[in-house]
Amino acid sequence: MSPLYLDNHILVLNKSKGVLTLPSVHETDCLVEHGKAFLKEKFQKPGNVFLHPVHRLDRGASGIVVFARTSKALSRLNESIREGDWKKIYLLQCEGRLPQKEGEIISYLNRCEYHTEVVKEGEGKRCMLRYRSLENGLVEVELLTGRYHQIRAQFASIGCPIKGDTKYGAKSAPYQGGIALHHARLTFTHPVTKELLTIEAD
Repeated sequence: MSPLYLDNHILVLNKSKGVLTLPSVHETDCLVEHGKAFLKEKFQKPGNVFLHPVHRLDRGASGIVVFARTSKALSRLNESIREGDWKKIYLLQCEGRLPQKEGEIISYLNRCEYHTEVVKEGEGKRCMLRYRSLENGLVEVELLTGRYHQIRAQFASIGCPIKGDTKYGAKSAPYQGGIALHHARLTFTHPVTKELLTIEAD
């Protein structure tokens, strides 16, 4: 395992498609356990390893996941997310034709069990993202609010579901074992040093 970033306070990993961030009731193999095993071996830790994801990625998506290595780092990172200090950039491929080469999607979303629906104003939480088409067929997305399945539901709502995302209406088969959604770049403030970090994942 080769981390994207590692120090005494945080660990940043590049999650593969098909891997859970956290264990489920039926499956214990997940990114956090891989991270713990990596730290245990690297630093020869005899006991339990503290490692907690500060955010999650859907199982079918890939890309950057940040883990806190201490409770202090976890608390400060959670606070910075609540204050909107994180800038998240995703790359995706979608079906259909986007209404414009670049623009914003503003929706009201309501989370159901394992699914998110676009609803009328007043019936859900206001969600917003910016997008722009790139020359190589990819779409770059800046996530301005962080809701469950937000990007997936919002692109599906404009007739452009993410490739491979059959849950949200895609007609294409699963993309490389998941969906064509990748968390590519993240900018945030280090919880201890206060350095502005930008992490990128190919």
